[in-house]
Amino acid sequence: MLLNKLNQLKAARAKVASLEKSIENKLNRELAALPEKYGFETANELAEAIIRASGQGSVRGGGKRRGRKPGKAKVSGGGRRKRAKITDEMREQVTKLVAEGKTGSAIAKEVGISLPSVQNIKKAAGLVNKR
Repeated sequence: MLLNKLNQLKAARAKVASLEKSIENKLNRELAALPEKYGFETANELAEAIIRASGQGSVRGGGKRRGRKPGKAKVSGGGRRKRAKITDEMREQVTKLVAEGKTGSAIAKEVGISLPSVQNIKKAAGLVNKR
């Protein structure tokens, strides 16, 4: 009885593997046909068009995104800036730039964060003199 169940399990796994392979092949054929279906000569042209349409900018060699540096908040038409995500790398960079004697506004510009954020990082790191 156990041997019979094991054989059934083996057969079921083989069938699942066969179905997965069949699905993968069909998906690959459909994906390969997409550029021609939408009037593009290559898959790269289609990918560029998708990225542009999604508002993400364009692709430069290797699939890297163009645009602002990580951590820089996007400024929209004169409105408020998005809140920057302050990372440990940013904190280290601010500390290093303070040690180099840079001003707060120069640090904010270089790191891509606001002056109050620089001041908060300096305060948390104990780099601000008490009045």
